[in-house]
Amino acid sequence: MTTQDIILTGDRTTGQLHLGHYVGSLRNRVLLQDRCAQFLLLADAQALTDNMGNYLKVRDNVLQVALDYLAVGISPAKSTIFIQSLVPELTELASYYLNLVTVARLERNPTIKDEIKQRGYERDIPAGFLTYPAAQAADITAFKATLVPVGEDQIPMIEQTNEIVRRFNASVDHPVLVEAKAVVPEVGSRLPGIDGKAKMSKSLGNTITLSASPDDIRQAVKMMYTDPKHLRVADPGQVEGNVVFTYLDAFHPDQALVQGLKEHYRRGGLGDTVIKQHLEDCLQDMLAPIRERREQYAKDPAAVLDMLKDGTRRARNIAARTLSEVKAAMGLNYY
Repeated sequence: MTTQDIILTGDRTTGQLHLGHYVGSLRNRVLLQDRCAQFLLLADAQALTDNMGNYLKVRDNVLQVALDYLAVGISPAKSTIFIQSLVPELTELASYYLNLVTVARLERNPTIKDEIKQRGYERDIPAGFLTYPAAQAADITAFKATLVPVGEDQIPMIEQTNEIVRRFNASVDHPVLVEAKAVVPEVGSRLPGIDGKAKMSKSLGNTITLSASPDDIRQAVKMMYTDPKHLRVADPGQVEGNVVFTYLDAFHPDQALVQGLKEHYRRGGLGDTVIKQHLEDCLQDMLAPIRERREQYAKDPAAVLDMLKDGTRRARNIAARTLSEVKAAMGLNYY
């Protein structure tokens, strides 16, 4: 990873961001913005692929996600934050890339398959949703990104982007586009929901948002799934699959303490209330400054929108240059 690397990543604007986003990508973005050129898109256009009947939710959450970015420490002076739908060059690039991928290949994409199953689409798949890998390829290649911070479940999307890059470059016999590498956090990316089922997800309602109040955090930790067979404090407990320990691994600053808690829990004599208290204390300390920064930025939404306007202008200028190169390579520069 060098100062020459370019990063592209972002989030769908369907709700406030949560701890799953933080451990999966946001924490990395804060670190990477000092080392690389970073572009962060507010993916409102992509969110509409399965929210067209609820477009106001998508629109209103552009500001909410931007506030979350600023609250965790992403700086508009170091990272270009922009609104996807206001960069039409991305849509035009995606339309060309769709000619390089088959419907069968899109349907085989493991990420798309999982999300289709999760949403219960079966064969009633919105075309925009199915073709999202081409749109994501446009997002990545428009900025010639070399690194894309993602969760493990998103790696197939980057692989498909690189397939499109190779096919395009081969078709024009010229290396116009560059391949990207997925950057996966060491802790792992699929933070389970507080119910222990699937990953933490806005759509499943099993999240702790970054703006959660102290009481929200307390209640969420109390509800967390542990070991259903750990009925008495004296009983040995299972750490694997225990959501509380998964969160302690991801967020607690004292991992030696966490290891000691695991050993004690496994041999018995440690109650769920105690480990949940350790987790609550950790999350309260971590989220308090994030929540306070968010509240400060939220007092001046006009300033946040000005920041987005400036970032979107810069992003569009760069995307336009890439689109011009792509069209020239295809001979679409008629005059």
